[in-house]
Amino acid sequence: MNEVIKTIMERRSCRSFDPSRMPSEDIIRQICEAGTWAPTSRGQQNPIIIAVTNRELRDKISRMNSAIITGNKLVTSTPPGADPFYGAPCMLIVLVKESPNAIYDGSIVMQTLMLAAQSLGVNSIWIHRAKEEFESEEGKEILRQLGIEGDYIGIGHVALGYADSELPAPKPRKADYIHWAK
Repeated sequence: MNEVIKTIMERRSCRSFDPSRMPSEDIIRQICEAGTWAPTSRGQQNPIIIAVTNRELRDKISRMNSAIITGNKLVTSTPPGADPFYGAPCMLIVLVKESPNAIYDGSIVMQTLMLAAQSLGVNSIWIHRAKEEFESEEGKEILRQLGIEGDYIGIGHVALGYADSELPAPKPRKADYIHWAK
């Protein structure tokens, strides 16, 4: 089987990370670099990727994300107050400048980051609510402190690390997933 297709088929969302096992800086850089090669509308490269390995900032963003879950009474697999990043020591945040295709551009960067991680033996999961985080004054202040200027839409977080338990087996693909128009 082709290695790219194999990577796609083997990737699973990790919901239990070993918080003490941070991917190396070199591995994180490779994953981020791969994300920069994701296609974007008209080649504008509007997304940005923020690699968060600082534990204090990671925990602050986790608390913000958890507060959004609780405040909106969202139904998620994460109980209120629990770490919505499942203990992952690293997160990659994808933000995009406002444009007609911002969500699409950011989403394909997210997918590219997760596939790159899988190809390098790093586990990942897509975590939502970056939009709400970075619309808030607290989120905007984080961006200012990082030297990021401009209006960005939060697309999502890729939580990265190494699983502390076995990942689930894949669910069978539904029978009517593919339709042909010959």
